[in-house]
Amino acid sequence: MATSPIGLFSRSRNKPTEFPMDRQDFTRLRKKLKKTQKQMAQLLGVSIKAIHSYEQDWRSIPASVERQMYFLVSRIDENRKRRKPCWAIKKCSPDQRKQCPAWELKAGDLCWFINGTVCEGLVQKSWKEKMEICKSCEVFSNLLADNTTKQK
Repeated sequence: MATSPIGLFSRSRNKPTEFPMDRQDFTRLRKKLKKTQKQMAQLLGVSIKAIHSYEQDWRSIPASVERQMYFLVSRIDENRKRRKPCWAIKKCSPDQRKQCPAWELKAGDLCWFINGTVCEGLVQKSWKEKMEICKSCEVFSNLLADNTTKQK
């Protein structure tokens, strides 16, 4: 399998992998965070055996862990303040903005993290539904392009 230009999603036929996060993505993000497996376990509130299982592909990575990993990586970017908010990138109307919790919370760089956001004109019901949209969204891709580099 080839790796995408942003270096995060494994690609097959130029489509992002489906939920959940895969082991390569998990390991890449852990290394980006400069955490050992033990430190990552403590940070995520899981056992070190769980971390080993995620990285060896013995266990699927739960949505809650995937969500925490993306959040942690989003916070390390030095250029975070210069990022345009999602409503500017997606050109949301004033009515859409009023209905969206990302606008209400002034969290335009965390729209992917906040449930109940109005993406593609609809509120997504679950993390899985939301991430299917977010993984192909410019806002989320920009976040990861800023934050994710391949580890040597």
